[in-house]
Amino acid sequence: MDKDIRRRLGWIQVFERAGDNYSCACLRCGVSRPTLRKWISRYREQGVEGLASKSRRPHRAASPKISEQAKVWIVELRKRRLGSRRIQSELKRSHGFEVSRPTIEKVLKGLAPRSPLGRALPRKGKKRYAKEIPGERVQLDTCQIGPKLYQYTAVDDCTRIRVLALFPRRTAANSLRFLELMTEEFPFPIQPRFNAYRLIVAASSSPIASKRSLWPTGSSSAQ
Repeated sequence: MDKDIRRRLGWIQVFERAGDNYSCACLRCGVSRPTLRKWISRYREQGVEGLASKSRRPHRAASPKISEQAKVWIVELRKRRLGSRRIQSELKRSHGFEVSRPTIEKVLKGLAPRSPLGRALPRKGKKRYAKEIPGERVQLDTCQIGPKLYQYTAVDDCTRIRVLALFPRRTAANSLRFLELMTEEFPFPIQPRFNAYRLIVAASSSPIASKRSLWPTGSSSAQ
């Protein structure tokens, strides 16, 4: 006798000894009430044979949702670089054949890995901005990293030296303080044509009189 049948037969025997008490039998056997009811019902209807596990495999295989002819139509339309929505419309218009988009996409997945619309675009190499002279160009950025906490960042395009600072607010005054800190921390002078005007405008909605007051055009470095 199969071990599963013996175990289920033992549940039924415990149930009968407990005076047909489902709660008591379930506690002793460690099974749920619906499970115990199911096997007791099968045992009473079919005997010991009813305690055998039954296959859950469907008796009939599902018929294919799409014919071979329809697959040929889908492949031909795919060669015209059409997506599933356009293929669905063309099948209905040209052949009077209606099919869902998931079914079309399932057929397309079975095609060659490199279908006309599935080609991966060549990845372009990373283009890093670089200057030959330190301080010739500096990238600036501000971002909020927490409640009432803003990070100011400055990166030199030649040496990749970075200067960071934290401020409780993003204002024009704090932007000016960061610019002063940046010029002090960088071990080289900032070129006079460096434009800090955009950073301050982005940092505050207050108007800035002129960028000339920030970086004198006649100075040799922004200090």
